[in-house]
Amino acid sequence: MKGPLGNIMKQAQEMQDNLKKAQEELATIEVTGSAGGGLVEIIMTCRHDIRRVCIDDSLIGDDKEVLEDLVAAAVNDAVRRVEKTSQEKMGGLTAGLNIPGLNLPF
Repeated sequence: MKGPLGNIMKQAQEMQDNLKKAQEELATIEVTGSAGGGLVEIIMTCRHDIRRVCIDDSLIGDDKEVLEDLVAAAVNDAVRRVEKTSQEKMGGLTAGLNIPGLNLPF
């Protein structure tokens, strides 16, 4: 396919290949969310899989509600970090891509 349409198709295929590679790479990247000044840490992949939950010994035996709140806050922090990391990684893939009528959120 030649001409502008051929260029658009080529760019789209390259973008699709690059997005697939980036998604595979994101699955291996881990971020750490924390709460309570590091007393609770959540290690999560950029696919939102939690790999590890670390709770400081000083919290064991404390108020259950406090511990639950800290775990929730750490998970939320990890999710925000995943979103930021994913956006940074994926945003670079579409930079300079100029397909008329296609507005990508990255």
